[in-house]
Amino acid sequence: MSERIRIVVFLAVATGFAALLLWGLIGLPAFGQYQGPYGDVINAVAVPERHLTNMASAVNFDYRAFDTLGEEYILFAAVTGLALLLRQARGEIEEAPRGAADDRPVPPPSDALRWLGLIAAGVTNLFGLYIVIHAHLTPGGGFQGGAILGTACLIVFLSLGYASYRRVSPKVPIQFGESVGAGAYALIGIGTVLAGGAFLQNLLPLGQTGKLFSAGTVPVINFAVGVEVAGGFVLMFTEFLKETRRIISHR
Repeated sequence: MSERIRIVVFLAVATGFAALLLWGLIGLPAFGQYQGPYGDVINAVAVPERHLTNMASAVNFDYRAFDTLGEEYILFAAVTGLALLLRQARGEIEEAPRGAADDRPVPPPSDALRWLGLIAAGVTNLFGLYIVIHAHLTPGGGFQGGAILGTACLIVFLSLGYASYRRVSPKVPIQFGESVGAGAYALIGIGTVLAGGAFLQNLLPLGQTGKLFSAGTVPVINFAVGVEVAGGFVLMFTEFLKETRRIISHR
């Protein structure tokens, strides 16, 4: 296929896509005008039925918890596929990359950058834990908090280097944690079936609305998701960073 034909095909497809996108945007309701009814129903029943104050967590980890299980395993499968594609091949070894010419060595991070990185990583970890643990009370959740926790490890790499990053994120424990987080979600559902309920039915005591220990299985499922997502992000970062250090061995 010639370049001219490829350009014509691209322009035709892009024009059709742009028209469909514009049509969809024009049909959106005005900002602030919610047409319901599902959000209104959740807002009315979630607090008395589940004793939580974050409606997104009520939907994700209770009313449609089975759908969220599938979403979690999409991430799990993506991380697994990435690890398989980027696994170390025969003849490859890891060495420190050459970041500059021989006569222009890369200077080490300054003390200010190291301390700033340590403080930022600690604050990011605390914030990520808060988002995960309080997902049934305030905006957030295991997906969001897990991504923040994974980013804390990346801050260590940016400020302290690759060796420090590998020390704070050993691969085998991280893989174990990700697997446990993914499996725990399904095991909770199996446990509710064994207890006489439906799969992922909220059977634990609901507690008092607004308290940390409330909402039944919602915070438990959310915590499992947070562990899996945090582990998945760290594993992805590790695989990408290892690619920058691999060379083909000529020995």
